[in-house]
Amino acid sequence: MVVGFSDSGSRDLMTQLVMMGCSFGGNGSRNTSPMARAIGSRNTSPSRQKAIKTKPRGLDEEMIAKFAKTPHPDVRMDVRMEDDIWAMLPEDLLNEILARVPPFMIFRLRSVCKRWNSILQDNGFLKFHSQVPSHGPCLLTFCKNSQSQTPSCSVFSLPLKQWYRIPFTFLPQWAFWIVGSSGGLVCFSGLDGLTFRTLICNPLTQKWRILPKMHNNQQRQLSMVVYRKQRSFKIIAANDLYGDKSLPTEVFDSNLGGWSVHQKMPAVNLCSSKMAFCNSRLYLETLSPLGLMMYRVDSGYWEHIPAKFPRSLLDGYLVAGTQKRLFLVGRVGLYSTLQSMRIWELDHSKPMWVEVTRMPPRFFRALLRLSAERFECFGQDNLILFTSWNQGKGLLYDVDKKQWSWIAGCGLRLYNSQVCFYEPRFDASIY
Repeated sequence: MVVGFSDSGSRDLMTQLVMMGCSFGGNGSRNTSPMARAIGSRNTSPSRQKAIKTKPRGLDEEMIAKFAKTPHPDVRMDVRMEDDIWAMLPEDLLNEILARVPPFMIFRLRSVCKRWNSILQDNGFLKFHSQVPSHGPCLLTFCKNSQSQTPSCSVFSLPLKQWYRIPFTFLPQWAFWIVGSSGGLVCFSGLDGLTFRTLICNPLTQKWRILPKMHNNQQRQLSMVVYRKQRSFKIIAANDLYGDKSLPTEVFDSNLGGWSVHQKMPAVNLCSSKMAFCNSRLYLETLSPLGLMMYRVDSGYWEHIPAKFPRSLLDGYLVAGTQKRLFLVGRVGLYSTLQSMRIWELDHSKPMWVEVTRMPPRFFRALLRLSAERFECFGQDNLILFTSWNQGKGLLYDVDKKQWSWIAGCGLRLYNSQVCFYEPRFDASIY
């Protein structure tokens, strides 16, 4: 099911959001505020009320079942909000309620009226929003129509288990691709004609900016990290995208507003352009010398880690986990014989790769029907997503729960489709 961001039931939506916000207000206890009494409730006795506990990563199943479904237009709402009640609602209470509502539902409020649109940009709302637990990880898919080149974007909420469409026509009409996402921001790089550009945007606020040109402005391997507490971000430009030129490493710091030049990466033979940012360090796979290249963002220097790859590894992806956890994901075997997909974790003290798990054969056969079929791999918060070019679905592995599950709609069926993990946040600033 895909939910859009415009409908005719704006007042019904307001009622639902306020009721949800009140339910999130305090440890599942009864809400006896004047606003709650004004709204009304049929079951007011303590014995008949249910205590609703909040979860850090989203709504519980009861709340999802109650509010995720769009009511039939012929069905009257049990509770109606009158205009005078909305007018009497204190601003700070309204901000606190909205801050506890899932971000995708808040997004729909922008088109209700000027007041709602201004509230979502108000510092009071952003303050409450920054203090509530994160909505949880989401999957963002981005692609362009092959004929009209119109960009489209959909986000799958893992906590709500639902797809949402986000308008993406606010970006310039370049030939660009996703670099990555962190802390509510999405980074793109691409070509404006023949000029290489880097762009940062917040999909929820629809705000974006073009970063200044690098000192060596060529197509580069880029990685982004957002520091939420400092309300800043950094972009690290490593080697040339195609690996045939040795360029100085450059770092964009949003606090400084420009690029700084650092040490060149030592001459190495890279396995791929995929990078992983983990524990303030950037990692790349290398064939010669065998192992990893690690870039320390704080000092600006590269160093080699002699962590040998597992035997018979056909293709591998580095995936960053939480804290210091760094994973290697890849196929083992021969292209003409039986294969298996495995996940390893780097033991920093050795250093060596330690096997974590193997993909069950039934999932592997469903994901890669051909032995030489290409696949992609992404990770965030100890979640690893697998997609292949011929599938209309993705396979998600939760490292902590040790669970495998399918997600429909996020496969790379189109050549220009791109997928990344995404955390929806209104307080993520592009400056």
